[in-house]
Amino acid sequence: MNIAKLMKQAQQMQAGLAAKQEELAIQTVEASVGGDKVHVIATCSGDVLSIRIDPSIIDPEDKEFLEGLVLKGVQEALTKGKEKSAAEMKKLTGGLGIPGM
Repeated sequence: MNIAKLMKQAQQMQAGLAAKQEELAIQTVEASVGGDKVHVIATCSGDVLSIRIDPSIIDPEDKEFLEGLVLKGVQEALTKGKEKSAAEMKKLTGGLGIPGM
């Protein structure tokens, strides 16, 4: 077993993972809920960039409905981002299950 070669491979993998994490931090995912009435855009790193709400569903007397849709849209966008990030990391690590990745 060549330790130097193994260390070099580990460093290359680490550099690749860092580059992919930077790339995923700016990649976006989108989620629409309520029949496209609430639309959320987030990054794969978990930052919500925008929320668009169709004015037709704004009812001041039923704010709980709108709050629920917004929450569902944000959760769905964040889940999509996590899934995309995990899939990309798995490609790089070959499914090694590296903690924190």
